[in-house]
Amino acid sequence: MAPETPDRHAVGTPPTAVDRGNDRVERWEARTEWPLVGVAVVFLVAYAVPVAYPDAPTDVRTLCGRLVGLTWAVFAADYVGRLVVAQDRWRFVRRNLLDLAVVVLPMLRPLRLLMLVTAIHTINRASAGRLRGQVVVYAAAGSALVVLAGALAITKVERDVPGSAIANLGDGFWWALVTMTTVGYGDMYPVTVAGRIIAVGVMVGGMALLGVVTATLASWLVQKVDETTDEQHTATRGQVEALAAEVRALRAELAARDGRLPE
Repeated sequence: MAPETPDRHAVGTPPTAVDRGNDRVERWEARTEWPLVGVAVVFLVAYAVPVAYPDAPTDVRTLCGRLVGLTWAVFAADYVGRLVVAQDRWRFVRRNLLDLAVVVLPMLRPLRLLMLVTAIHTINRASAGRLRGQVVVYAAAGSALVVLAGALAITKVERDVPGSAIANLGDGFWWALVTMTTVGYGDMYPVTVAGRIIAVGVMVGGMALLGVVTATLASWLVQKVDETTDEQHTATRGQVEALAAEVRALRAELAARDGRLPE
């Protein structure tokens, strides 16, 4: 028999350099989780105001533009900070390609709105609600965020583009809902490269949400079936024991009548 590979997490085994690097990244992410959620909220407001109100005063639009730039700088600093503390930096880059793309490519910045999912996850984890309640929270909040981010992003890049049917934020919300649910009426569709990239993100987000909800509900149903089966097994064992007791009592009564000792 081949010798067993020692467990690096066993008692007395010192952590490797990669383990220490991963721990530093996890500590960094734990400390910056809520601050980044706050920055994502600021980004949401600053990004949404010019899209929802294209005729807003110049000062307001300028302020929103500066806030968007500031939040981008914060997210870029967060990425660089995690990269610095990581032990294997190439591995970190490979595993966080989406974060890198969001920082580098301006068209993907609306995906930072999904940072708000972190807040939902943290609140849900702290409350330790029931499984069905968790499904409702994740499905509702996740769907709302995907639709909101998709509507804002597609409206910004498609509005006033020749040949585009998305002329305002209402059209953007309709398009995002139809795309996320994979209905695809075909009445509205992106004509720009940036719009098509956003469409791919909304499609993937919608399918991911549907998969999470379906898997969770399936797990809940399996759990309920197991609980019902255990209850049935318990009831069956009780009935068998009761029948056995009645048989022993009948045998004892018959033995007494025959003048014999019960077996």
